[in-house]
Order: sequence, then C-alpha cells, then structure tokens
Amino acid sequence: MSTEKSQRPALLSPTGVVNALTQLNGDAAMGWRIEAGALQRTFHFNDFHETMAFANAVAYVAHQHDHHPAMSLTYNQCTVAWVTHEPPGLTALDFLAAQAVSRLYPIANA
Repeated sequence: MSTEKSQRPALLSPTGVVNALTQLNGDAAMGWRIEAGALQRTFHFNDFHETMAFANAVAYVAHQHDHHPAMSLTYNQCTVAWVTHEPPGLTALDFLAAQAVSRLYPIANA
C-alpha cells in the first residue's frame, strides 16, 4: 500500500483559466464564472426534490474525480463552486469536474 498522495494537476495560468472558461461555456454561454477565485455556477430547478437529486448527482461526480466542490442549496437552486486546495487555485481538474456537472443539468431538467 502506497502512502503517496495522488498527483494533482498544476495551477492554470491566468490565460489558461480564460481559455478553459471559454471552452467550458462554449457558444451557449452556460453560465460558469470565476468568483472569489473559484469556478462556479448556479443551477435552477422546479422544486426541492429536483434540486436534491441534482446535488446527489454532483456528489457522485465529485467522488469519481476525487475532487469535491462547495455547494449551496435552496428550495430550487444549487450553486456549485470548484477550486483546488492543493495547490491552491484553479486547475484543469476544476474545469473537468465542472464539465461533468454541466452534462448532468439537462438530465435533471428533462
């Protein structure tokens, strides 16, 4: 059994962050933004049941990536914020996880 931590990705440069954000949002301008140093987006739902189902799906994605976001829940919305803690800042892992979460949203609103 190894005691080494899994290797984490390197921090993105400011240009790398802008490029990754542009790629993530695409032509649809999906709503991801950088706020307080984190990559975040608020998702809207019809009711609390849909919000919680989405939050649980985000938890599954986080487990798959071994990377866990800050989440804020209300009756009909969930805000998800990704930031890497080691090293502190934004990495490709944050954008990869955000992309996986974005793919959940149309499913949740079907």
